[in-house]
Amino acid sequence: MTTDAIHSTTGARVPIDIHDSVNAQILAVSEDKITGFQPDPMGAIARLTGLDIGTVIERIAAMLRAGVVRRVRQTLLATSLAEGCLVAWEVPAEKLNAAFDYLFVQDPFSGHVVIRSTDGQTTGSRYRLWTTLKVPQGYSLEKHCRYLQGKIGAMSFKMMPAKRLFALGVGHVRRRGLEPGSKADVPAEAVPTTLVKLSDKQWRVLVALKREFAPAELCENIWGPRAEEAEMPLADFLQTAGELHALGVIGRFSTFLEHVKTLPTGDKVTQYNALFHWAVPPGREIEAGREVGRFHIMTHAYWREGGAEFGNVNIMGVAHGKDRNLILAHKAAIDRHLESVGITVSYTNVFWGGRSEIKPSEIAPAAYREWCGKAGLDPEAMRC
Repeated sequence: MTTDAIHSTTGARVPIDIHDSVNAQILAVSEDKITGFQPDPMGAIARLTGLDIGTVIERIAAMLRAGVVRRVRQTLLATSLAEGCLVAWEVPAEKLNAAFDYLFVQDPFSGHVVIRSTDGQTTGSRYRLWTTLKVPQGYSLEKHCRYLQGKIGAMSFKMMPAKRLFALGVGHVRRRGLEPGSKADVPAEAVPTTLVKLSDKQWRVLVALKREFAPAELCENIWGPRAEEAEMPLADFLQTAGELHALGVIGRFSTFLEHVKTLPTGDKVTQYNALFHWAVPPGREIEAGREVGRFHIMTHAYWREGGAEFGNVNIMGVAHGKDRNLILAHKAAIDRHLESVGITVSYTNVFWGGRSEIKPSEIAPAAYREWCGKAGLDPEAMRC
């Protein structure tokens, strides 16, 4: 492997650099523009980029093999499928990295695992370890957190479930070069987090849908092997996937860039990961969240209640970038906009991301029961 290209299965050299014009064209679409369930996601990327499908498949597969793209998968709107929350952990400094390793490696239900810091001692700064956590329907988030607390030696933890979702889309390539204040013409949609009940058949299809793709699996008939995995005809599989789409539990088909670590090319997609906090007046959370969510820099935006530990913040969001001052300029533009529309912010803060790992949280009920067995826990005792 070289730093700028790898050899394909045919022996041809295929560029893997994200700055390559063709790769950038593909990534600007494939990161977060293929929404919902698509019977032919590779074809959809080809149509939106104007490239032939063979080129799209070859380039994505090459970037995946090289580790430039860390995963390719059909994402789900897991807030509608599993109980979930953001968890801030207060862990002794000497145990911090071991706790990080345990949650990332040993707990399949913890997704994003990040060590964060603030600019000085501020409200909540003693909470250094942050994770996203999901447990399948019927099981208790708090009981799971209590179990993890004992395993990692945390002194305390704060659970912050999402009450509304306002922004969820990565798109690091297309966000490069955004000017502070860049925003949509209208406020973001406020998406509820109501859980959706699925049939056994729908879960079977969902489990096959969400599994990551290996480079060799990327092809035009991408769902054919997954239908076989789910033990049903392709037409039946696609119909059931369409039902899941209609239920609003399908996110997007996405190529996830390795945006934290240095790429094989020597480049870094982002340098900084900032978690923004805002405390807005009670009763105006949805209005404020929709205003924050309309800003193009925001990869995530939620209504979460931080409580007294975090200055009673209720709007949180994440932004990424390569320039710390530019990220702060983006936040300043959002702050000014909130003020301009009459939304008073009584407290705000930035939690900067340091060490970070990301994996999809497991949400299948069967997987939770299996995990309980391996952990020596009674699944029934872990229920709500």
